[in-house]
Amino acid sequence: MREQEHIWPFVSRPARYINHEVGAVHKDWGGVRTKVALIFPDTYELGMSHLGLRLLYQILNNREDILAERAYAPWMDMEAKLRRFGLPLTSLETERPLGEFDILGFTLPYELCYTNILNILDLSGIPLWAEERDERHPLIIGGGVGVANPEPVADFFDLFLLGDGEEAILEIVRVYQEWKAGGGDKQSLYQAMSLVGGVYIPSFFEPKYDTSGILREIVPSEGTEAKSEFTSIKRRVVPDLNSAPYAVSFPVPYLEITHDRIITEIARGCTRGCRFCQAGIFYRPVRERSPDY
Repeated sequence: MREQEHIWPFVSRPARYINHEVGAVHKDWGGVRTKVALIFPDTYELGMSHLGLRLLYQILNNREDILAERAYAPWMDMEAKLRRFGLPLTSLETERPLGEFDILGFTLPYELCYTNILNILDLSGIPLWAEERDERHPLIIGGGVGVANPEPVADFFDLFLLGDGEEAILEIVRVYQEWKAGGGDKQSLYQAMSLVGGVYIPSFFEPKYDTSGILREIVPSEGTEAKSEFTSIKRRVVPDLNSAPYAVSFPVPYLEITHDRIITEIARGCTRGCRFCQAGIFYRPVRERSPDY
């Protein structure tokens, strides 16, 4: 019997937690090199509506040496039960505690979910502050449109990926695998990750404020000024959507999700350029997918 199964009759919408949806990928935990948990820091209904998480789930699980599983923020009743019984938050596919994964990849979709990120780490028994974690803990990565301004949560993350993740996610895993095989410390992992395009490592930079407390600039920390790869982080852009992976297989939820429909990405970016629109700016330049693909 699974540890959390006795809780399900006493929480709302238990289908959020029971796993085994059609299309879910289950791999042998001991048969892969790298375990990645893809985490949407909001409820299952919202996370299952997110196209980016579906895409990364497919890309990672298409590799035989990588296992990717999902996790979402529990609803308040489920959180209360986990805390009452001293149970950690787990992934859906194998119900492994998140602290047992190599990499935790958080989507940052909007600022209101940032406190959920901290709550997920706390429920998983993982130290909140990046400086309190070492090579024994999972590597905490953030991505998504929220990384357009990562500084409010920068101290909690090991690194951020700015921009499109289809290509970069496999580069990040490859660097992690090479580092793990070499047995280095966390600082050496940071050094290696800094060479991946689009990767921003907050501990390599220092915010500067004016006398009124307003953030004015972010500069390389002492000891990193001379390393040009740290001084300018460029957003990753997939130039051609026709050559990029596309989500053709993904878990089908048991319950009605927020956007309960098939999602098809026909373009990325927008020609209008409205200044109030975060997505229109963040996903520039405009790229269209040919109907032939």
